[in-house]
Amino acid sequence: MDAINALWIMVSAALVLLMVPGLALFYGGMGRSKNMLNMLMMNVICLGIVPVVWITVGYSLSSNGGEGTSQWIGNLDSAFLNDVPLVDGTESPLLLVFFALTFASITPALISGAVADRMKFSAWVAFVPIWLLVVFVPAWAWVFRSNGFLQARGSLDFAGGTVVHVAAGAAALALVTVLGNRRGWPEEPMPPHNLPFTMIGAGLLWFGWFGFNAGSALAVDGVAVQAFVNTFIAGAVAMLSWLIVERMMDGHATSLGAASGIVAGLVAITPGAGFMGTWGAAFVGLIAGAACALAVRAKFKLGYDDAFDVVGVHLIGGLIGGILIGLVADSSVFGEVNEANDGLFAGGGPDLLIEQIFANVFVLLFSFVATFIIAHVIKATIGLRVSDSDETVGLDSAQHAESAYS
Repeated sequence: MDAINALWIMVSAALVLLMVPGLALFYGGMGRSKNMLNMLMMNVICLGIVPVVWITVGYSLSSNGGEGTSQWIGNLDSAFLNDVPLVDGTESPLLLVFFALTFASITPALISGAVADRMKFSAWVAFVPIWLLVVFVPAWAWVFRSNGFLQARGSLDFAGGTVVHVAAGAAALALVTVLGNRRGWPEEPMPPHNLPFTMIGAGLLWFGWFGFNAGSALAVDGVAVQAFVNTFIAGAVAMLSWLIVERMMDGHATSLGAASGIVAGLVAITPGAGFMGTWGAAFVGLIAGAACALAVRAKFKLGYDDAFDVVGVHLIGGLIGGILIGLVADSSVFGEVNEANDGLFAGGGPDLLIEQIFANVFVLLFSFVATFIIAHVIKATIGLRVSDSDETVGLDSAQHAESAYS
């Protein structure tokens, strides 16, 4: 086994794991104090549920099987990690299983920010494993398996822009559609109660995202270095882009805007981090920061209560990043010429752009419809939303019998 590469993947997996509590702080600070612990729990519980689902059947269905097997889903040959070796040549298949597991863990956690303040915790505990198996696992199989439906068509996704952010963002939109708006929204002001937490969360997310993107190279090489640099640049440029839009429209730049801009840039660069150069990443960050800043305002006009802007940042940011690959991907950055992986600006034809649009729209529609059905099933069985009295008192007390602040 290549020890240096194995060490890098282990470090990267730990960095991605850190993103879950980072996300919990990012979301928690944006909410009201009476729901702080509930938001932390909605994120942390994913670190308990998802690993169990993943090592039993999730990994096998998402990743097992190659040529000659279904393009749509894997098989159960590796259920319960059956025949997954510790070492195989220069790689560790077992390590790769757990690196992918960290991605699987944070993806449903992203959705939690949209449904804040009003979803039953028991409904969330039921939703996470169902959504993982019905939506995330097939999407992973389509995008990352060698003969997966979307990969076979020629679409690119370096670190999970389509599988993670577009899928989670579309699911968030479907879930809030079924769940309904918070009591009093949008007439009643619901400002963030602890923006320092949100800023700390954004910092932890940025730190962890280096493992998310650069770790997806699965080796210590030039692709990992470029993905590392791109992750830094896209986050920085998107923050500035968001703040410029905010300053032009509202007359001031906010700490919430800075934190949200950073995350928007990180989301957008994720699918193309290892397919473009530094200036391509800057372009992606520039577009994503401005577009997401505008997108988060749309919820007030359209009337859907996405509490912490999961749709505006993750769905829109993921779509922008995935589609812009078709414009700015540049294989020459990595010392090769591969027109199939070159965007229009790098001399490639329109095929890659078309495939990027198709793949992202396909996953968006699939995730939205599947999540809409899952939400209605849960609503009709155990119930989806807390009572009006619980929502008024706060979910920390009503759902967990605790308080974040004395």
